[in-house]
Amino acid sequence: MSSQSPSRPPAGVVLLTGPSGSGKTSLAALTGLPVLNLDDFYKEATDPTLPQLPNGGGADWDSPLSWDAAAAVAAIEALCRTGTTAVPVYDIAASARVGALRLDLGGAPLFIAEGIFAADVIAQCRAAGLLADALCLRGRPTTTFRRRLARDLREGRKPPVYLVRRGLRLLRRERSVVARHCALGAHPCAQPEALARIAAARVGDAVGADVVRS
Repeated sequence: MSSQSPSRPPAGVVLLTGPSGSGKTSLAALTGLPVLNLDDFYKEATDPTLPQLPNGGGADWDSPLSWDAAAAVAAIEALCRTGTTAVPVYDIAASARVGALRLDLGGAPLFIAEGIFAADVIAQCRAAGLLADALCLRGRPTTTFRRRLARDLREGRKPPVYLVRRGLRLLRRERSVVARHCALGAHPCAQPEALARIAAARVGDAVGADVVRS
C-alpha cells in the first residue's frame, strides 16, 4: 500500500466478512457485482508459516495467519485502481493453489471482496481510500453450523472427522468471531440490511467514501 494520500479510485470495495457458513458467497452472488474470493489467498499446506492447532490437530485454517493478507490487499488495490488483476485459484481440499485467473471489473464502480478474513484488511483499505463499506454477516450459530457442515461435506473440503470437529469448535466460538470482526470495523447485520447497504454504495453514495457506520 502506498503511504501517500490517494485520490478517489475508479472503483470501491465492499469487504464482506462473517463466520464460515454465514452466507457470504450467496449474498455476494445476489448483488450482481464482481466478486473477489478472498479465500483464494489461503497459504498452501507446505508453507512453513502455516499455524497449527494444538495437540497435533492439523493446520488451523481459521487463524488469520493461515491467509496471505498482503497479497489480498494488493489484489484489492489493483482492482480498485486499474479494474483488473491476476488472482490465484485455491483448492481447499488439496490445500494448494492450482492455478490463476484474471479478474476484470468490466468498468463496475464497485465490487465485493468476501471471505472469513476480510475484516483483517479493513484498516488498510480505509487508509488507502478504497473502502466503500465493511459488513459482517451474522445469524444463529446453529444455522451457520448446519449450513457450513453440509457445504463442506458436499464439497469434500476436508476429511469428515476434521469437518465435524472444526464445525463444533466454530459453533462455540461464533459470537467471539463476530465480535472480533466488528472490533476491526465491520458492521454486523443480516442479509437484508447487507443488501440494502451494498445497494446504497452501488448508486454512488459510498464509493471511495468509506461509509462504515456503527
